[in-house]
This record gives sequence, C-alpha cells and structure tokens, in this order.
Amino acid sequence: MTTSSEIKKKVIVFAEKRDDLIHPISFELLGKGREIADKLNAELSCVLLGYRVSREQAMELIYYGADQVFLYDNIVFKELNIIPYKHNIVQLVKREKPDIFLFGATHFGRSLAPRVAAALETGLTADCIDLQVDENGDLIQIRPAFTGNILAHIKTKTKPVMSTVRYKVMQMREKDQARKGQIINEATEVPNERGPRIIRKERQAEFNITEAKIIVSGGRGLGTSEGFKLLKELADLLGGVVGASRTPVDEGWIGKEHQVGFSGNTVKPKLYIACGISGSPQHLAGMKESETIIAINTDPSAPIHRTADYSIISDLYQVIPEMIKQIKARKVNRT
Repeated sequence: MTTSSEIKKKVIVFAEKRDDLIHPISFELLGKGREIADKLNAELSCVLLGYRVSREQAMELIYYGADQVFLYDNIVFKELNIIPYKHNIVQLVKREKPDIFLFGATHFGRSLAPRVAAALETGLTADCIDLQVDENGDLIQIRPAFTGNILAHIKTKTKPVMSTVRYKVMQMREKDQARKGQIINEATEVPNERGPRIIRKERQAEFNITEAKIIVSGGRGLGTSEGFKLLKELADLLGGVVGASRTPVDEGWIGKEHQVGFSGNTVKPKLYIACGISGSPQHLAGMKESETIIAINTDPSAPIHRTADYSIISDLYQVIPEMIKQIKARKVNRT
C-alpha cells in the first residue's frame, strides 16, 4: 500500500501559447518550477493547450525543465477563449492533484488563473516577483504590497497553491536538448458554455518595453511632459525606448505602456538610464535587474543611486543634451 508520505509532490506550469509561439514567460516559469520541484523532490509538469501544436514545441518545454507535458491540441484553442482553457485545466488539476500551479502574469494569465482558482475553490497570489520554499517545504509567495513599499511573504493554506508570476523576474534555465521527458496527449473537453466570441483582432502599436535592450526613463524630476521629448531623442540615438516612473504616468505626461515598476512593467534591459527618478521601491522592483543602470539626479541621497552602477549628481537638463551632443558627434566621425 502506498502511504501519503510516499506520494510524490507535483508542480504544474501553464505554458501560454500565442498564435504559433510559446510565450517566453513559460520558460521563465519552468526555470523557477524546476528549482522548486528539486527542493521538494517533486515532479514538474507543464500543460500546453493550442491548435496544431507541434511535437517540437512540446519538447522545448522538456528541454527547459519539464518532466512531462500534458498536451491538448484542438481547434477550440485556436483563439484565446478563456472558457475552454479554464474547463480543461480544472479537469486536469482535479485528476492530477498538484501541490503547486504556476501561471504567467500576462494579460491572458491574469484572466485565466483567477477563474481556475475560483472553480477549484483555492487561493491565488497575484503578480509574484519571487517564489521560495521554506524549511517546512511550504511555498512562500513574494509580491510587492502597498504600491510596492513593502514585500509581502504569503503562505497559502489551500491546495493547490496557485500563483501568477510577473514577466522578466525569473531566470530561464539553459536549454538542455539531452533532457528526456514524457509528452502525454490529452483528450479535450468542449464545455457547453460558449464564452466571448472574437470578432476581429486589431494590431496594437509596435511598442513593447519589456523586450527593450535600452531604456531611457523619466520621473518627477522632468517637471513637465516636454522633458520626454528630450529623453526620446536620446533613446532614438541609442536605439532604445522611453520609459517612465509612476508619477509622469499619473500626471498624464506619457502613456501607461511606458511605465516601469510594480504597477507597470518589469524590465531587464542591458542599459537603463533613470533621469529625474528618485527610486521608490515600486519603481526599483521593476528595473533593478537591469544589466547596467545609470542614474541622473540632483539629489545625492536619492535611493536610485544605491541601485545604480553609475551615478551622475547633476541636472538632467544639462547632462542629457551633452550626451546627445557627444553621441551625434561620434556618429558623424564614424561616417
């Protein structure tokens, strides 16, 4: 007879498929999922739902850490209709009884995870920036709270423990094509509930700050929305994009899609230039993993300087024009 202590724990990761591609956050979740599973001596699985999913795509999930992939391939998943996704995932969870289930905090993941949690009558911790296993083997979910001023450590009593995790905060594992795993083809259940019908798709503006390699961000110190024109000139010269802290967005100086921080986007560029940004905890939570950080601020005691690799204690309206001038001069000399 198998005792409860002999039953192996299970961790499941939801792999989000957009059109023909698996969203990169899925591989980041597998990296953290593998770490958690190894600490718990647990099995790491992945659930992939889509239409005309190739075996190569399912194998990619194994190469990045999964022990097995539950594969659902059906035309009902051609569109991101949340109803069939929720229905089939709930049935899988009831059968497999995982201890932990992780979703990416994408637009779709943030809609899907709460519905799955509600159907399972379990808890959900949203927008986590870290996950840890304590000495008792319990999952500790870490997320900013009170607009990012504190980090809350949350332990969920119900099972499965469910979390959504922000993009660009977890480390993706190295791809290992020598890894072996199992692909399990699952039968799709089509629920009677129809859900929303997609009439048409409209292309969004070609702007995705989370993928940018260089970001020039402005904060309250810009003074007015006009300051972003100067930052855009610098960003264009560097081949980057413009970011912002929360205050300029709240003031209407720039769109929310540019916001970096807990209530905006988490970014991990090669170069992050913070101009007139003091460095609140909620902003630092969204950019502190940048490869190189340059802070330009007149206040030497601003928290941003403690995170920055290079600090310039000066007026950004003196520094940025000089940077633009120097970059333009170098480009002219090269030609």
